[in-house]
Amino acid sequence: MITRTQPWPAGTPCWGDLMVPDRGKAVTFYESLLGWTVESGGPETGYYGMARIGGRPVAGIGQIPPEQAGMPPRWTTYLAVSDADKTAAAIAEAGGQVIAPPTDVLTEGRMAIATDPAGATFGLWQPGRHSGTQATLTPGAPAWNECMTRDFAAAKQFYGDVFGYGFGDMSGPGFTYATLDVDGRPVGGLGELSADSPASPGWVTYFWTADADQSAARIPELGGTVVSPPTDTPHGRMAIAVDDQGAGFSLMAPNTQSGTQDGWG
Repeated sequence: MITRTQPWPAGTPCWGDLMVPDRGKAVTFYESLLGWTVESGGPETGYYGMARIGGRPVAGIGQIPPEQAGMPPRWTTYLAVSDADKTAAAIAEAGGQVIAPPTDVLTEGRMAIATDPAGATFGLWQPGRHSGTQATLTPGAPAWNECMTRDFAAAKQFYGDVFGYGFGDMSGPGFTYATLDVDGRPVGGLGELSADSPASPGWVTYFWTADADQSAARIPELGGTVVSPPTDTPHGRMAIAVDDQGAGFSLMAPNTQSGTQDGWG
């Protein structure tokens, strides 16, 4: 496990949370699948659950409020920013939409929710007491975040303009993909959905697992669905799934192609 307590560099996916109709049901699903311990906050937080691995916060679980009952269950990727208000203004100027304006979350930080021009939803997180995810390279921790879009050129322009990313080309025959780079280091990805893909544009969260096949086999037992079974890639063995309330996520495990990174465990 690699841990971090300092704020993440601006533009880095620094947090992810799940909003669902039944928070308790989600806690049971992900604790069983990913080995989390989820601690619920008080009424002032809407009983928002903080998922931990080895005592370190890695993700959040919240309940969709009654006034937003039509909101689909989903994972949201939050990008670190130094000034949420300034970034929200830049999003609007670049053709995106701010759907939840910047607001303070107690003393934990300042957040906003936005969509890019193609409709992919993401969050902004300006850290206060809470810096974001504090663990990676261990089962149950976030492994990767990527935005899949139907207009790659427009998305690349948008995220480059708003967050100042550099881009590393990882495209190949039949697919277009780039890394989102901060200070020359990949922190996330941007990919193009094929014309016949049934997937909706959006950000995807990957979680580390020690064994992708074992975890994928567990998902149906917990009421979820494996959309794409574990497949080896140069970056690890990956599976795509939907939880028992309909929120999509992915799993990633080290394999012989990727090797095991220093600090794993």
